[in-house]
Amino acid sequence: MPESAVAIAGGGLSGLAAALAVARRGGRARVFERRDEIGARFHGDFQGLENWSTEADVLDELATLGIDASFEHTPFRECVFFDPEGREHVCRAERPLWYQVRRGTDAGTLDQALKAQALAAGVEVTCGTNVEHLPEGGIVAHGPRRVDAIAVGYVFPTERSDGAFAAVSDELAPEGYAYLLICRGRATLATCIFRDFHNEKEYLARTVRFFERRVGISVDEARRFGGFGHMAVEPTVRHGKLLLVGEAAGLQDALFGFGMRYALLSGHLAGSACAAGAFDGYEQAYRRRIRPSIRASAVNRFIYRRAGHRG
Repeated sequence: MPESAVAIAGGGLSGLAAALAVARRGGRARVFERRDEIGARFHGDFQGLENWSTEADVLDELATLGIDASFEHTPFRECVFFDPEGREHVCRAERPLWYQVRRGTDAGTLDQALKAQALAAGVEVTCGTNVEHLPEGGIVAHGPRRVDAIAVGYVFPTERSDGAFAAVSDELAPEGYAYLLICRGRATLATCIFRDFHNEKEYLARTVRFFERRVGISVDEARRFGGFGHMAVEPTVRHGKLLLVGEAAGLQDALFGFGMRYALLSGHLAGSACAAGAFDGYEQAYRRRIRPSIRASAVNRFIYRRAGHRG
């Protein structure tokens, strides 16, 4: 077990999961977050903790990683999809397709719940400190540094009943998708685009008009948000004693950009490897537990892009 603290650059999901893994194994972890608060990258927007890609429920998986589901989460078993012609397709499942969570600095968000768990485990969290280099090695969890997709949207209050809606159309989201998530009087609307980034305002305006017309919402008292993601076909997860996790390594689903599950799992695997002083163990665990899904998503993205509206 290393005597010195494991340095972790970045206080997102992957960085905090890594810190928890170190602490759970009796080690010391120090997290350096460049923003003034954990979760400040987000604005209370809804995101989906995907649950359709494995046999095991994601909350059960998190429990095996030592992460408590102490954050607000709502299971969604149904989603209405609109194809490029505007036709509706309803997808239902007996088990949750995803668990809807909020991101940001407010109480109840996934970010704040992980921060609380890390602090309770003895992790030292320092905000407002930008650490670019880790000369002694450590875990790089600073988020994406390359733009492969961007998401822009609004969060706003609504009286409409809970529901999930998505649209696949290049008119709304080139090579991507637009979505509307409603839960307990709050809504998140966004377009996630994979090209033509400079026209994101027009795509967002089209998305607002589309969902206002098809779902009957009114986007009032809205707060805008935005972000970007990096998806690597063959992620680099290790440089000597530097272990890259989450979006810093490009660990996001290449088809639609889902990445929270990869962030939490990769952070846990890297933290476990550091606590054991076996850096190559992380690379081996990544190849066994994450790489097959990343490669499959790259194939899905290729097919989706080539198929276009016909697909």
